[in-house]
Amino acid sequence: MTTIQFILLILVAAVAGMGSVLDEAQFHRPLVACTLVGLVLGDITTGIILGGTLEMLALGWMNVGAAMAPDAALASVVSAILVIIGHQSIGAGIAIAVPLAAAGQVLTIFVRTITVFFQHLADKFALEGNGFGIEMCHLGGLLLQAIRVAVPAALVAAIAGTDTVNAMLASIPEVITRGLQVAGGFIVVVGYAMVINMMNAKSLMPFFFLGFLVAVFTNVNLIGFGAIGLIAAYFHIKGLQRDIAIEEAAKTGGPGAAGGTGLDDIDDSDLM
Repeated sequence: MTTIQFILLILVAAVAGMGSVLDEAQFHRPLVACTLVGLVLGDITTGIILGGTLEMLALGWMNVGAAMAPDAALASVVSAILVIIGHQSIGAGIAIAVPLAAAGQVLTIFVRTITVFFQHLADKFALEGNGFGIEMCHLGGLLLQAIRVAVPAALVAAIAGTDTVNAMLASIPEVITRGLQVAGGFIVVVGYAMVINMMNAKSLMPFFFLGFLVAVFTNVNLIGFGAIGLIAAYFHIKGLQRDIAIEEAAKTGGPGAAGGTGLDDIDDSDLM
């Protein structure tokens, strides 16, 4: 690994750490963080595969109130470094990421506790009318989150690929790695269930089950599934637009009201 790659890797880790509290650009998500690490280290394919696999695990990881979720930023960056530089398998990356996420959860709670100092300091600056001081408090809190991920990433990057690290990773029993992969599969199901419950879209469930049936009884690839999804979404949206047009016509007493006798009067321009 060159010096430029090492510096870029630290920057990616820092951005992922800050993204874990900003939640806007989603740089802390496994798919993004692992892809960026793979891009820096020259193996973007492995980064995308690992990121996509970990993203399935992290679907159900979210902060609810004061409850902190497992840390996806630290787990994604460090596991991607070990898999790419250490030439480990995706299964080993998952086995590494799960305990790293738990460790990152404890670490981010510790950092957030420290940032309470900046909050009280910002209150003091607010009373003084010091806007620059308030901005520095915000930047100070973000800097701690960046260091929280950047420092472990730098340490791992410095020793990854060595005989000691490879021997340590190889010593992990297969029953543990396989067990974590199976557990990860259960986490994916729970994550999907949580997302579906939050969407509260019962009308979309037929499409959901249709996707499973097509996957089981056909050999359609992901591109085919994407095309089927786009077609289904198109007709679903057109149906919603038609229902809205009929409801508006019923309210105004125009064509399509009371019995839908004017349904044929609604052309495509009314639905767009």
